[in-house]
Amino acid sequence: MSQDSTTVPEAARKLSGRRRREIVAVLLFSGGPIFESSIPLSVFGIDRQDAGVPRYRLLVCAGEDVPLRTTGGLELTAPYGLEALSRAGTVVVPAWRSITQPPPAAALDALRRAHEEGARIVGLCTGAFVLAAAGLLDGRPATTHWMYAPTLAKRYPSVHVDPRELFVDDGDVLTSAGTAAGIDLCLHIVRTDHGADAAGALARRLVVPPRRTGGQERYLDRSLPEEIGADPLAEVVAWALEHLHEQFDVETLAARAYMSRRTFDRRFRSLTGSAPLQWLITQRVLQAQRLLETSDYSVDEVAGRCGFRSPVALRGHFRRQLGSSPAAYRAAYRARRPQSGPVDRPERGERAERAERSERFDRPEPVEPRSGETLMSMRRTAMAPAHAVTGAPLGAPSPHSGHSGHIAHVPGHGGGPGINAPDPGKPDSDLYAPRLPGQRERPVG
Repeated sequence: MSQDSTTVPEAARKLSGRRRREIVAVLLFSGGPIFESSIPLSVFGIDRQDAGVPRYRLLVCAGEDVPLRTTGGLELTAPYGLEALSRAGTVVVPAWRSITQPPPAAALDALRRAHEEGARIVGLCTGAFVLAAAGLLDGRPATTHWMYAPTLAKRYPSVHVDPRELFVDDGDVLTSAGTAAGIDLCLHIVRTDHGADAAGALARRLVVPPRRTGGQERYLDRSLPEEIGADPLAEVVAWALEHLHEQFDVETLAARAYMSRRTFDRRFRSLTGSAPLQWLITQRVLQAQRLLETSDYSVDEVAGRCGFRSPVALRGHFRRQLGSSPAAYRAAYRARRPQSGPVDRPERGERAERAERSERFDRPEPVEPRSGETLMSMRRTAMAPAHAVTGAPLGAPSPHSGHSGHIAHVPGHGGGPGINAPDPGKPDSDLYAPRLPGQRERPVG
């Protein structure tokens, strides 16, 4: 959680020397992607006072004494060097060329000095690795592109990495996720400096939403962290991905790793950047998403093949992560991509669920299916082989759930331990909202 900026001593945020709040320095390195690099240049470097956007003064600085080559082999020439950072009230690092390489020591020293003198430091996407290397993220919440979040969390364990956020504002240090989230964070900075009207005017010029809701969770996929191959938990994670159709929980994964639940949670978070329960739920929802796109299974059958104990549990998690019911998602997907061949007529329960498309997003999920759906589910269960309903191999033992320490069942969400419980770290209503200064609260430990 972020800490409220009002708790930061005024002396720590006061600019010193020649620094001016309206001056923004953008620190470029060779090998950085041109799109990410261009975001702060466009937001802070173009005079849009005619549209009601207050003007910033932009300083483009080279972070190293080498030719600045970028995407497509283009070579850039920065008009300033590291010495110009001493005049900036805000320093933006839009990207870093490689998450495996250390940034230049001179650039890290310049960033530390700027922070000590009260400058606001911003890291967009992989720019968070530069801030972390400078020690500016120690003990702080931060985010980066979801694909690189596990590596950031493992390499810098003192950084509280949250791969679900679009951006994190921790007062004088701010970080964002991937490309589009860099635009979100820059608009947030304009909104913080000059108000919602200025940010809205700028968003209209850029033809982007002034404020996006949601987070990175919907973009997570089955990709594993780059360094997982050498970790003892790699086999457990790979097993989980291959057996998502079975009903198992985090206790099962901890047992396979020969660890206590507490030790497993800590090791898993350091490896992947997220809690094991939330990761498991996300992978099950993603598997359901694929089946809805590529098969004609009913929603009940999809739930069973993804390890959910009931369709109600699938609907609840699917709606929270993707903002839609499973049936509505399938209908929208097929409307965008018409099937080349005939599609089986949908089950009655699935047709009934399509009516949910007109309902509000936050309407509670039904606890019990309607009688017609229950009867049809029972008929399908009676007619289908066991492995087609549960997703488990024939003759496979049913998973145990009697250990102490299991995640408790959540009433109203159907499902069992470890599958349908929300992440205890955040309330559902704020699970994927960008973290703003008024929500900041320093994590303990």
